[in-house]
Amino acid sequence: MTRSLLPGSFVARALPVALAAALAATLGPVPAAADPTAQAFADLALAQIRPVPTLKRSVTVKDPLVRIGDLVDHAGELAGVPVFRAPDIGTTGTISSSQVMEALRPYRMFRVDLADIAEVEVSRAGRVFTPAEIQGRILQAFAGQYGLGEAASLSLTVERDIRPFAVEATSSGELVVARSSYDSRTNRFDISFEIPGSQAARRIPLRFTGTVVELIETVVAARGMQRGDVIKSTDLIVEKRPRAEVPADAAAPGETVVGFAMRQNLRAGQPIRRHDLVKPDLVRRDETVTLVFQAPGILLTTRGKALEGGAEGDTVTAVNLQSKRTVQGVVSGPGQIRLVSSTPRVVTAAALDPSAAQRPAPTSGK
Repeated sequence: MTRSLLPGSFVARALPVALAAALAATLGPVPAAADPTAQAFADLALAQIRPVPTLKRSVTVKDPLVRIGDLVDHAGELAGVPVFRAPDIGTTGTISSSQVMEALRPYRMFRVDLADIAEVEVSRAGRVFTPAEIQGRILQAFAGQYGLGEAASLSLTVERDIRPFAVEATSSGELVVARSSYDSRTNRFDISFEIPGSQAARRIPLRFTGTVVELIETVVAARGMQRGDVIKSTDLIVEKRPRAEVPADAAAPGETVVGFAMRQNLRAGQPIRRHDLVKPDLVRRDETVTLVFQAPGILLTTRGKALEGGAEGDTVTAVNLQSKRTVQGVVSGPGQIRLVSSTPRVVTAAALDPSAAQRPAPTSGK
């Protein structure tokens, strides 16, 4: 498209750069009293040597105003002239190439290379705070406060959606707690932040409300268990539960639970308490057991019947099935009772073998 750049009927068209340079060298400086047409021709030739203003496809600005130099390369002395209002901090907008040319018209900047650009993307630089950063700052503010634990153990629920926001790119301030409160009975919190040195932050609502709950890991039953069931590793899972829902004597992860028996019935999902655990019965009532007497150089065993059940280390009574005598012993293993007596060599041996009581004690060969 051609534009009339000079007075009168002369229409200037773009000249090849090499030709313009040759003409400028040939003509040289034209005196002020020279023919106006020749002067204009020489000026045009020199202008052809300068870089052609070129529209940019995308730009990023820091100021609230967009200047000609932000939009157009090689804008020369017009580069600092503001022509548009910039988008909000941290956001992006577009300006059509026709809007740009219309804004340049008052400054007689008609010759701009638009290439194939239909619109210019304009971004306003800013420092963005993400929802994750805001949530982390809320947790840090309450960690170790109001009886709560570390930030990693806290669960946060915010009543309204947390949206990202941006402040000036030059702002280095962090989220600082302006005020906060927490109700340990309801777990509700109320907190407000500010960012020192940021004008943009003053227009942003930085107050958040919701709940903060401390979670702790606890061992729970993976299935329903009955009284007397011996716990296996597959019967247990570790879950995070609100501290208020976990009994004070709940078993902690890593605590020895496997191998113990249940003192009472337990539903799936219930925390396992230390009070619920007992040593499993290794000897059951009316069970046939092995009675063992052991002393230096002596090991005697016989069959018996348990009169009561007991766990390892429990003292129980049993009947010697050979002598029909009632004896006492300590449960030492599954189905095994170790006999105890104040006179183990004589009494226990007699308990194990009735004929041993009638046999005379060995005499010395002297």
